[in-house]
Amino acid sequence: MSLTLRQLRYFIATAEIGQISQAALHLNISQSAVTTAIKELEALLGTVLFVRSAHGMSLTEAGRHFLNRAYGVQRSVDDALNSPLPGLRASGRLRVAASYTVIGYFLPHHLQRLGHWHPDVTIDIYEQERSAIEEGLLSGQYDMAVVLTANLIHPDIVSETLFNSERRLWLPAQHPLSQRANVGLADVAQEPYIMLTVDEAEHSARRYWAQAGLEPTVRLRTSSVEAVRSMVANGSGVAILSDLVHRPWSLEGKRIETVGLSDPVAPMSVGLAWHRGHPFTPAMQAFRDYFHEAQGTRR
Repeated sequence: MSLTLRQLRYFIATAEIGQISQAALHLNISQSAVTTAIKELEALLGTVLFVRSAHGMSLTEAGRHFLNRAYGVQRSVDDALNSPLPGLRASGRLRVAASYTVIGYFLPHHLQRLGHWHPDVTIDIYEQERSAIEEGLLSGQYDMAVVLTANLIHPDIVSETLFNSERRLWLPAQHPLSQRANVGLADVAQEPYIMLTVDEAEHSARRYWAQAGLEPTVRLRTSSVEAVRSMVANGSGVAILSDLVHRPWSLEGKRIETVGLSDPVAPMSVGLAWHRGHPFTPAMQAFRDYFHEAQGTRR
């Protein structure tokens, strides 16, 4: 077994956050993937890196020592990624449309890195709803888009998913459902429900509710993720939203817990989209290649 960057990345996230569950949320992956990576790393090094307890994960002395080494490797990798060979530099202007959720919770960090990686590519960002994004791609107003791929409907729009963000039940601290070993949509239907509407979230929700033959008891519809967060944290209702937009605390400093659901609930898929007939420019290819590298996906 050899050391991988994936193991280092998962180890660093767990060390910084102190909980596997929250590290998994931060990384947009499953808890089992983080646990497996840490076990692989400990087996490779022949030592225990964490002390596990009910309160989370604490570094051992060996773990603290290895964390410093891991940071060094991470910095070296970031330097390499941010310093492409001059002959491989792309140039040009790229017009990119993105939806509300993508701009708010995913894109900013990557735009900063793209600026370092491809300084000769000028990226213009436009926040739009899905229908406007599709129209803009078809008309040539936009070159590419970063969107929730499951929402796309036009057959001439090509899309590829970069990652899936699981949807889970959001609950206030110490809610009775958080103590249940098995929670389904029938249980959620008995609770007041806060329905997010932005980025066609209600339309997506209606699909899995209809599949279960159930209806949520909607107390409030809102386009604000922060409103959902505060309403849930204050005990006014529950919600089902993706790990991408989850934060463990509301603006008032109250905790929000998450629980997986036993019924099928499709994840939120984030990816790239473009017009099927649009020839790829060097700037478009650089943008696409960056995200495949950053997300560890293959074409």
